[in-house]
Amino acid sequence: MEHEKINFIKNLENRILPVAKKNVSPSKRKSIPEPTIARLPRYLRSFTEFVHNQQAVISSKELAAVSGINPAQVRKDLAYFGQFGQRGIGYDVKTLDFKMREILGLHKGWRIALVGAGNLGTALLQYGGFSKAGFKIEAAFDVDPSKVGWELEGVRIWATPAIRQVVREKKIEIGIIAVPASQAQRVADDLVDGGIRAILNFAPCGLTVPKSVIVRGVDLASELEHLTYFLEKSNKSDK
Repeated sequence: MEHEKINFIKNLENRILPVAKKNVSPSKRKSIPEPTIARLPRYLRSFTEFVHNQQAVISSKELAAVSGINPAQVRKDLAYFGQFGQRGIGYDVKTLDFKMREILGLHKGWRIALVGAGNLGTALLQYGGFSKAGFKIEAAFDVDPSKVGWELEGVRIWATPAIRQVVREKKIEIGIIAVPASQAQRVADDLVDGGIRAILNFAPCGLTVPKSVIVRGVDLASELEHLTYFLEKSNKSDK
């Protein structure tokens, strides 16, 4: 169970990385399909593995095999961001790894505010993979007075009324909402007022924010329902 929890949280980076992407110009960003943006973290993980293995050059076929995406799609996705490879030779791993981090905005660190220090929030605070990907949770917030003032993994937990001030003072740009749906909009308002520019929302509800603020939702129940649909479809086909 613990292994499954860690793997699940690790996959959440795929949600955060596209939110952090900033280096593509607004005009070009509009022309890049959302599915392509969603695949970029998978490519980055593949590059990291190749760098670790000290492999200097990779082909689109090798990259496809590791990332689970067909070679033609790999070439098409990377072409949106410029010419990285050479025909008959392949891609320079270190160059591609650097460029992909630049495209995703990971050439710099990103400060995160986490609102909700319950079971999910605590698990996110304890997950060390975020720091490796360039993300740092600078502050956590909760409504429970017994948690306020405590530190978990070096992160102080503040009272929720302090959201605006702390976010502004620490110049935090990304917020994670891990509170019940009934509290989510109020939290989002406070985060935006504090200067947050992107939100990862775990509450099972929509949020109303300015157009300049990016929101990505993670509805755990919907994700499980997505899985059960395919399981049920598989079960019927086996009969």
